Amino acid sequence: MKVTGVMPLFLPFCRRLWPGRLTGLSVALLKATALEAAILAGHLLLYPTGLTQERHSPAPPTQGGTAQLPVRSGPPVVLLHGFIDNRSVFVLLRRNLAQHGGQRVISLNYSPLTCDIRAAAELLGRHIEEICERTGSDRVDIVGHSLGGLIARYYVQRQGGDLRVRTLVTLGTPHSGTSAVPLANAHPIVRQMRPGSGVIEELARPAPGCRTRFVSFWSDLDAVMVPLETACLEHPDLDAQNVRVTGIGHLALPVHPAVAAGIREALDTAHHGDRTAGGLTVA
Repeated sequence: MKVTGVMPLFLPFCRRLWPGRLTGLSVALLKATALEAAILAGHLLLYPTGLTQERHSPAPPTQGGTAQLPVRSGPPVVLLHGFIDNRSVFVLLRRNLAQHGGQRVISLNYSPLTCDIRAAAELLGRHIEEICERTGSDRVDIVGHSLGGLIARYYVQRQGGDLRVRTLVTLGTPHSGTSAVPLANAHPIVRQMRPGSGVIEELARPAPGCRTRFVSFWSDLDAVMVPLETACLEHPDLDAQNVRVTGIGHLALPVHPAVAAGIREALDTAHHGDRTAGGLTVA
């Protein structure tokens, strides 16, 4: 899947600054960096809109007198943001999924003061139970960006969440730990995302019979994932598929339309056979 024209006006300017010095990799890196900066600026503007939890739309009453949402073509899709973020990061993805899918899309917040992945996973589990009760669905799909994917995986793999989660899609999630930004170690949840942490070691333990299907999107220009392959999910007991995304960085993963299309495909084909997805190329 290829998307063109991300930053068409940016390259001529760079070529004037560094004539003859731009290789294919450096051009891609410059484009990705410019896109990351633009996304960050836009997200900072939207950030206040996502500080509060999402409001639930009223459900029509059934004949028995109990309120329940209309039956959808698939389970609800739950979106879980990353570190020091909120649900506003999913404005575009939420709209994309709602327009092209039949499922109800729900964005969750957890506190930026959260200091433990295990506790955040327990809170996620309570939210999932409430969503299932409110929607009448037995299971949900989850899309988690960065830390959000790790929290969701811990819930699925270590707290019995595979009973509730049909498919978990992760975007730039440090499945085996990331060494990026060493100075951030002052925050306890960052330490839990480091290679060899107690949480990462727990997730590496056997998980026989896990019912959840995993799809992990990782980017070859993700500066938050060190090494890059840490965003790939490799576990002998898990039904996991890794999808490589090229040409974009960490912040673009929950925003870019090519990734959104890949997420829709992953959710649409869940449990309908193992189809191998090709890499996503953003040029």
